[in-house]
Amino acid sequence: MKLPDEQFRAGHLPTELYRQIPPGTDMGRVVIVQEAPRSYKGPILLTLSITAGTVIVLLVAAFVAQIIAASIIAVLSASCGLGYTFSRANRSSRPGRAIKGRSRAPRRRPSRSRPARPKNAYRK
Repeated sequence: MKLPDEQFRAGHLPTELYRQIPPGTDMGRVVIVQEAPRSYKGPILLTLSITAGTVIVLLVAAFVAQIIAASIIAVLSASCGLGYTFSRANRSSRPGRAIKGRSRAPRRRPSRSRPARPKNAYRK
């Protein structure tokens, strides 16, 4: 009987409980109520709901900011002639290499076609 639960089941009462029981009480009718173990369901659900709420608030704020920016650009372009354009990179350009100054001429193809295999790979 090492655990308090085993002592309670065997009918042994700790001394601090004996002092709280009034004298003349029948010990066979004494019921000891233990506190239930702590449940972590509440704090976990609270943390998850706070996290989900924060994510939803940030998504709504980003969406509203995007709408406000688009409407400001639309009003400025309609009223003052100010415009904003998005430039998309060409497929042929390599990311990370900026072309400075003038644009390069397109690459020329070789004047004669090359065979797919070297000459010594053909049968004789």
